[in-house]
Amino acid sequence: MALSVRREGYYAWRKRPSREQGDAQLVSALKEIRKNHPAYGVRSMLEELPGKKPSYGKGYRICRENGLLDKRRKTRGITKPDPEAQAADDLLRRDFTSVEPNKRWLTDITQVQCKDGKLYLCCVLDCYDAAIVGLSMDTNMRTGLCVSALNSAIYRYGIGNGLILHSDRGSQYTSHLFRATLSSRTIRQSMGRTGSCYDNARMESFYATLKKELIYRLPISTLTREEVRAKMFEWIVGYYNLRRRHTANEWNLPPLVKRRQCGVLFTAA
Repeated sequence: MALSVRREGYYAWRKRPSREQGDAQLVSALKEIRKNHPAYGVRSMLEELPGKKPSYGKGYRICRENGLLDKRRKTRGITKPDPEAQAADDLLRRDFTSVEPNKRWLTDITQVQCKDGKLYLCCVLDCYDAAIVGLSMDTNMRTGLCVSALNSAIYRYGIGNGLILHSDRGSQYTSHLFRATLSSRTIRQSMGRTGSCYDNARMESFYATLKKELIYRLPISTLTREEVRAKMFEWIVGYYNLRRRHTANEWNLPPLVKRRQCGVLFTAA
């Protein structure tokens, strides 16, 4: 055994690819993943790699050097609070977790500029698994949009004991109609502060994902509201809820896959 190196160890070293070769293979694999999953972040791309995975730091460096990072855009809020309305207390205090479904729901509104005008989307997200349990779309952002999203969530999933619905202080959520709907359903209302996206961060994060992975990749200026409506519904119900990996869930399970595996029944859309 020359130089204290065993024969089999020497030949194993000879067969091992160099660092340059290893990086080249990693770049090739990441490019293939990016092609199949154009909206994945670095962490999700690394999860898709077979076998031993590089550290996040190395993966990020490789993606940055090879143009595989996805650009982020700044979003503008559309919340218009009613200064005369009495806001509800913040019952969640930025704790957007839940060990049971239908205990903590989040909701908010976003807008998309289409060829023939703006389309408004209101969603209801369950903190248990990040599933979108209710949604509604319309050409305006009046209170009815939010009531419709809430009713769709209740119709599909029911109401858990002590359910809390958390939102910002938009005039839709402080309106008499919306509060009457909550009261009739014995749902507790919770509100974050105006102008603080962190008080409803998980809901904001979902909308950021929707726009990054779908809206910003569409020729949105050439599509009508009906066309965009259909694409958003398909993405949320067919892809996000059922097939998109979610890093906040155990084993990165998609939202409704986690719900199924935990034995929670739900009605398909």
